[in-house]
This record gives sequence, structure tokens and C-alpha cells, in this order.
Amino acid sequence: MIRILTDSAADLTAADANRPYVHVVPLTVTFADGSTILDGEIPGDEYYARLKEEKQLPRTSQPSPEAFMEVFEAAKRSGDQVVAILLSSTLSGTYQCARLAAESCEFEDVWFIDSRTGSQGEGILVREALRLRDEERLPAHAIAAELEQLKPRIRIVAVVDSLKHLHKGGRLPAAAALVGGALGVKPVLSVLDGEIKLCDTARGRPGAYVALFKRIEKMGGVDPRYGYTLLYSDEKGVLAPIHHYMHENLHLTGGRVARLGAVLGTHVGPGCAAVVFVAKDAE
Repeated sequence: MIRILTDSAADLTAADANRPYVHVVPLTVTFADGSTILDGEIPGDEYYARLKEEKQLPRTSQPSPEAFMEVFEAAKRSGDQVVAILLSSTLSGTYQCARLAAESCEFEDVWFIDSRTGSQGEGILVREALRLRDEERLPAHAIAAELEQLKPRIRIVAVVDSLKHLHKGGRLPAAAALVGGALGVKPVLSVLDGEIKLCDTARGRPGAYVALFKRIEKMGGVDPRYGYTLLYSDEKGVLAPIHHYMHENLHLTGGRVARLGAVLGTHVGPGCAAVVFVAKDAE
């Protein structure tokens, strides 16, 4: 059997996380008072309400090596293989932690994928791995090879309320945070090749949504074979303009809706509205 291993930053829906032989290892969030929770341990509404009240940005941490070792040891005992799809190594030490865990328990039947993305970008890779495993019946090494080909085409583009969380968490340079923090300006972010970048700004949310729509085409357009996912942090209603555009302008159906989890949500902050997709193949 081929096990699919990922981390909680993939923000998998319950349906995906509960598929057979899918293992999700949680990252952690530590608040200023020293209390720690596992990513996904408390409901999203409760977490974002607390995040808004915190004077100091919570600290996020990669999983413990033991959490990964537990999965590897179980696979080793059962004679199973593992395809590990993990949060971008430029955003977290999770990928390296998993590799060290496999070395520590001398487990070699594992193929590691540095997703170079996060949240539902990882989710795309997990769902494709499951399709290749369950429908195409590919072996683990072939699944890993297919995912390596797919991952450079994964795109995330988002509108956020501000850049203060990303700046405080060290995920965005001060210069970019200053540009995106002007009064009345809404930042548009992109995630490409493992990096979060300020790609545009606009006056107010309506202007930011227009910039986001244009950015989708600049980033290669949506490959309809993989669908798309709409992603939000605290308020689901912020997705309505993007949903309308995907349906009415791009004539795309079958989109998913998912919530940004506690770990990545800590750094992005409230008010996030994003679309995650696979870009079309270059002709």
C-alpha cells in the first residue's frame, strides 16, 4: 500500500483528510501566554477571533520529528511505501524535519515532495497523488515524478486586508510591507515557487479584486482539468466576487471552498480571499 503523508498546513478538507491511508501531521501555534495548540485543534471561527485579540503575533512551529517517525514506523512494519507532500521548505522547516525523521528510523521507502507552496496548493498535490494511486494505480516513484512535474504550475493569488501579519512573522520584507500598507490600499499577494510576494496593490477591495482577476491570466490562466479552490481566512463572504468571476467570466464550474488554517492564517491574517489553481500548460 502507498500512504500519502502531508502536514496540516495543506488545509485539507475533511473529505480529503479522511481518505484511506492519508496521514496529516499537525504543526503547532503558540500564543504569547505560552499556551500551545495543534493546527486544526480549535474551530476556525474561534481561532481567528482570538487572533484578532492577540497583541503579539502567535508563533508557529513545525511538527515534532516523532510525529513523522510514527507514520514511517507504521509504514515500515506494514511494508508500505510513503509519498510525503509537505509545506514549502522556504516557508517552514517541516520538509527537512520529515527527511531527518525518515533517516532516524531508517525508513527508505519514502518519496519526498517539497511542494514549494502551501494550503490548498499542497491540497492539489495530495488530491492528484490520490488519483494517481487509486485510479491510475501508479507506483510510488511514478506518483512522485508526476507531482514534481505538476508542482511548478500551482498558483495562489490572494487579496488581504493588510501585510502586518506577514511582516511581523518575517514572511515579507519591510519595504514590501510599507508599500502594501498605505492608507486605503489593499495588497494582492501571490505564491510562486515557494515564495510569498506582493504582486499588486489597489485602492479598496473592489480594485484589489480586479487586480486579482488580471493576475490569474498573467499567471497562466486556469487549467480546468484540475478545477480550482477558493480560500478564505475568517469571513467566507469575501469570496463572493471571485466566485462570480470564475463562473461568469471564466465559465468554470466545480470549484472547492476551503478555509485557511491556523498556521498559515496566523501569518496572512483576517480578510484573506484567495484562489488556488493549476496554470495551463505552456504551448
